[in-house]
This record gives sequence, C-alpha cells and structure tokens, in this order.
Amino acid sequence: MFMPRALKVKRPVQEPGHCLNKKSKTDQEDCDQRNLQASTQKDEAWEDLKTQTDKGEHLTEAPKCESGAQSSSDDAEEEEPVKSFKKSQRWPEPGEPVCVMCGRYGEYICDATDNDVCSLECKANHLLQMGIRAGDYAFNVKDKNTDGRTSQPHHPAVNLGTSEAGYSYREDPFISGLTDEQVERIRLELGIKTEGKDVRRPIVEFEHCGFPSLLSGNLKKAGYEAPTPVQMQMVPVGLTGRDVIASADTGSGKTIAFLLPVVVRALECYFQEAAHGICSPLGLILTPTRELAIQIERQAKELVMGIPNMRTALLVGGMPLPPQLHRLKSSIKIVIATPGRLIEILKQKALKLDKVKILVVDEVDTMLKMGFQQQVLEVLEHVTKEHQTLLASATIPAGTEELAARLVHDPVRIAIGEKNQPCANVRQILLWVEEPSKKKKLFEILNDNKLFQPPVVVFVDCKLGADLLCEAVAKVTGLTTVAIHSDKNQRERNRILKGLLDGDFEVVISTGVLGRGLDLVNVRLVVNFDMPNTMDEYVHQVGRAGRLGHRGTAITFLNNNNKRLFLEVVNRVKPTGSILPPQLLNSPYLFEQQKRESQKNKMQHDDTLVTKNNLLDIIKKHDRRKK
Repeated sequence: MFMPRALKVKRPVQEPGHCLNKKSKTDQEDCDQRNLQASTQKDEAWEDLKTQTDKGEHLTEAPKCESGAQSSSDDAEEEEPVKSFKKSQRWPEPGEPVCVMCGRYGEYICDATDNDVCSLECKANHLLQMGIRAGDYAFNVKDKNTDGRTSQPHHPAVNLGTSEAGYSYREDPFISGLTDEQVERIRLELGIKTEGKDVRRPIVEFEHCGFPSLLSGNLKKAGYEAPTPVQMQMVPVGLTGRDVIASADTGSGKTIAFLLPVVVRALECYFQEAAHGICSPLGLILTPTRELAIQIERQAKELVMGIPNMRTALLVGGMPLPPQLHRLKSSIKIVIATPGRLIEILKQKALKLDKVKILVVDEVDTMLKMGFQQQVLEVLEHVTKEHQTLLASATIPAGTEELAARLVHDPVRIAIGEKNQPCANVRQILLWVEEPSKKKKLFEILNDNKLFQPPVVVFVDCKLGADLLCEAVAKVTGLTTVAIHSDKNQRERNRILKGLLDGDFEVVISTGVLGRGLDLVNVRLVVNFDMPNTMDEYVHQVGRAGRLGHRGTAITFLNNNNKRLFLEVVNRVKPTGSILPPQLLNSPYLFEQQKRESQKNKMQHDDTLVTKNNLLDIIKKHDRRKK
C-alpha cells in the first residue's frame, strides 16, 4: 500500500457530529476506495478518472463518512491522508524527495516501482508510463471478489519470466560449448585475470545469465546492453554464491557487477511479506562516502523497478535520521549504507542484519583503512557467518588484500587490466609546477581552448584551500565555479553534485569527496592541483575523467613537496606512455629511492633462490668460521 513519508502531525478536532475534512490515513483510503470503485469499474486506466475530473468530480475533499473517528483531545495527532491530485501537493524543500512525474514533494512511495510520487494522480500516470497495470491497483482498490474475507496482499501482474524463488545461475549452452582454449583467449584479450578454484567461465552477453525477463528489461532500459570485462567475469561468479575480491579500472562497471548478484539474492524471497517488527534486509552494501551510496542506490532502483516488494533503503549521515528509520518499516530487501550511520541505527535496534545473505564492501581499500576498519568490523559482528562477500575497488594494495582475505572464504580473485594502474582511457599529463606558480598555471589551463572542456574538476588537499581557490578562479576567469568538501551540509553537496552532472557549473573545486566511485560521465578534464597523498588516491582521482569508456585528460601538478611519491609516480605512470617532467626524472630523491628499491629487490631475490643445488653454496657464503 501507499507509504507516506510524513510522520504524524497535530491537527485541531472539528465540532462533534461533523466529519473530519482530513481523516486518518486508513479511513481516508477506505473512503477513497469506495468512491473510486464506481469510477473504475468500466476501465482501469487513468484516462477515465481524468474525464470524470473534467466533469467536476473532485476527490480532493474527503466525502462525509460516519466511520471517521474523532479524537477526544484538542491536540489529536493524525497522519496526512493520501493526496488525490498533484495540485494539492506542495513543492519540495532542498534535499527532500521529489515526485518522479511532476517534481512536487514526493511524500509517498509507489509500491510497484519504489519511486517517489506526490499523489494518486502521479502514481497512476507513473504506472501507466512504466507499462504496469494501473486502474484499481494504482489506487489500492481492494479486489471485488473478496467475499467479505480479509484481502490478501495484491501484486501487480508482472511477468518475471521465471520463478524468482527457483532462480539459479545455469551456464548457457553457448558458454559451455566453448573450449578451454577459447575461454582463455577471451580472458587474455579482455585483460581478465582470475585466481581461485573452479572459477566460472565469463559470460559474453547478459542473456547468458538467464535473468527473469523483468530484470533483463530493466538492464536494457538502464542502458546496459553488453557487459564490460569485469561484469563478464564477476557476475557469473557472484551468481553462484562464491566470495569475490575484484580489482578493475575506474569506470569499468564494478557497481553493476556486484549489484546483479545482490538483486538476484533478494529475489529469492520475492514473495516474502513485510516482517512485523525490526527490518532484516537480505543484501547489505557498504560504501565510504555518502555521494557514492546515493549513486549505488539509484542504480539499484533502476534494476528492481517494477518488481513489487523489492525496496531499497539509503542509510547515510548528513541527512535526517527519522525518514531513514521510517523507511526501514517497509519490508526493505537491500540496504546501502555508510558505516557510521549504519552503526548508529543498529545501536537503536531499528535494524537487524541476521538475515543478510550477501554483503558488498565497495572501495574496499578505503574501507579497510584505519578510519573505517573498526567500523566495518563492528558491522560484520551483526552479520551471520553464512553469507556471501563481494569486495571491490580500483586499487587493492598488497597490505589491504591480506586484510581483505580474512573477510572472505575460498574467494575468487578477479583483476581486470594492470592491477592498481591508472585508467587506460585517460591521457595523463604531469607538470612540474612550484607552489607559488600553481594558480597561474591553473588559470592558463582554464583559458586554453584546446584543454578546457567544461565541467572541469580540480582536486585540492584541504577544505580551506578549496574555498580560497574557488574564489580566485571565479574572480580571475569569470567561470561559474563552486567548491565542494565535507564541511558543507549534505543538501548542499547533493545540489552541487547534481549541478555538476547537469552541466550547471564550469569548474568544481573538490577535496577527495568526489575522488572515488562517482560516475561523473560529463567530465573530460581533471586537474590535480595538489598531488594526492598516495598513488592509489591518484589512480581514483585521475579516473574521474575516463568514465564508462570515454576518453579524458588528467593534468597533475608536481614538485619537491611530493618527493616521497617520486618512485611510485615513475613506476605507475611511465608504463602508460605519458611524458614525465625532466625535473622528476633527474631528481636526486628519485635516484635515492631507486637505489633503495634495487637493494631491497636484490635481497629478496637472493632469499628466493634457495634450492637443493645452491644450498651448500649459500651456507658457505654466510659461514663466519675462519678457514
């Protein structure tokens, strides 16, 4: 049924004997249903209702109904009734949910699509647009053939093609028919590397997974026509229930690669009704940033659209807590959360994770650093041991991978392309720029017609620096410029991110909040005004300019303040063919780092060459006894 977002509000009580103009939600629905049944008997489509509206039959006012109970108190608390027409709904405040049809305040959740709508009118139009049965279902009218019995929960007549509860991944005959040599050739050409026992063969098309027809349709509507290399390998492995540690370039499609197994697991309990009491989701996705969590939930909604009882919940800090708690009361199947807010809700006992069947940790290298590591481990204490775990990131350093391996059981390791290397679609330009000259060089880039392709994202290392640089760029260049960092409230950050995606801003000055996971599809130029503290962060920030296979450019300012990273910069950037500045290649700091690296490798090489044949020679070499 319709789920109102608004909590109870106080309303004055009318005089005795007079019917309330706005009744409680349940009474209002019953009255609306009886009045709407007559108008929907001949035709279930919304056009009939619209015709009646033109004749003056309005449903804005609740009809007089003797069943409307009155409160004995002057301060009686009653819930807002469902609004019939969009004109009765107010416009949203910044950060509030928005109706998918008209843009007004999205006060209700449409059960069939899990989208926000403002009224019965927009709900009916939305269902008609999605090709889902509207009519009496759109207005929650009970089945006429109930014979006085308690009505059962009604699901729209959607064709999922196969039984959700019985779905299991079966290798397509085409994939099974390939020889081992052909499979290895596919992996080699696509740069797919795997480690583990009994690794499933990669798919070539999404149809090879045999998804339910509605899920396949949603994939195509969302624009996922053909799988990317990481999706080709990770999806079949994930669908078979194996734990996965996946590393792939930024913008390679990792989100859909782990979302599809999550959605399929949630479909296993498709007809399970909302449990009374505390919410217990089937899928849990952890991310380090709020913006990334919002993006993942949006993509998850695209996959489950039109499947009733398949709801998602977004639990992130910086947004009001009560609406998120209210959302958890409506049979949530998938939770996307940042660790801090999730732990806060777990402590309030508004959520249980004892039924989680699949856990995803996105950007796992960040999530297992000291800032998040303890929080992630605390969340895992609430999850049963019998669950599937998917870990994903563009960069997984050796130390992080060792820690990640403790979270999984018999995992399949998947690496696409060169591990921990910058995205191949991004042209990298490294410039030696001393600190006092950085602003001048940035202004030159923004005034260069060949390089400047708005919107441009400029990364800096501190919040104050972002604000000051934003003022300088706007004043000198006259470009539409905005700064985004963690000190700004979430509404403002959401507004800036939306404006960036819509092309409202020409330059965005950002700290690391935009550096990971976000699909900034219209960004073709990234400037690292301050070199990141680690090369892993460099890889992620550079990757904002090469999303979804598009070509981009990343310009990075470098000087002796970054001397600690010189060797890593050369090792990671030089193989891509990028030209490195002479000041870097001739730096004494680089020579010293290369020397230490060579000595370290020599010692390790000597240690690994111990065999039966040279064992005596090694003993003699290290024998300190005098001859």
